[in-house]
Amino acid sequence: MIRDFVAIDFETANQHPCSVCSVGIVIVRDGKVVDSYYSLIHPEPEYFSYFCQRVHGITAMDTDDAPIFPEVWKEVEKRINAYFPQIESVSFVAHNARFDEGCLKAVFRVYQMDYPDYLFLDTLAAARRQFGHSLPNHQLQTVAAACGYSLTRHHHALADAEACAAIALDLF
Repeated sequence: MIRDFVAIDFETANQHPCSVCSVGIVIVRDGKVVDSYYSLIHPEPEYFSYFCQRVHGITAMDTDDAPIFPEVWKEVEKRINAYFPQIESVSFVAHNARFDEGCLKAVFRVYQMDYPDYLFLDTLAAARRQFGHSLPNHQLQTVAAACGYSLTRHHHALADAEACAAIALDLF
């Protein structure tokens, strides 16, 4: 049973995984949410695709004055370190972890930051195992509802991280 983790969600500005334009994290210790954080991020490359804007509603005007990723990640690490002194030992949880882990690795490469070998757990895979064909799909909002959590601001990075944390606490 996993009761200590960081749920994380990214939104991207375009089709490039390194183009993170927002991040939400939820820190869970002993099965309880102890902290959360959200930030817009100035994306790299610096353009927004029409499709991505339609999904999350974030525009270039929203991120023009936002900090770049390394500045945001310093704040994320500071918050995580307050609860997990060795950030490399933290388990990250994401719904479709391949996407969020891919974004994190890509943006670390863009900014030439050393990437710790973070462990990612996937609530999407867990939901597929748990619910099988009993759900119409395994999208975040569907799985959250099946776990008793109402996701009202889907594609807002913090709201999605909160839903992911609730799912992880239910399924893991």
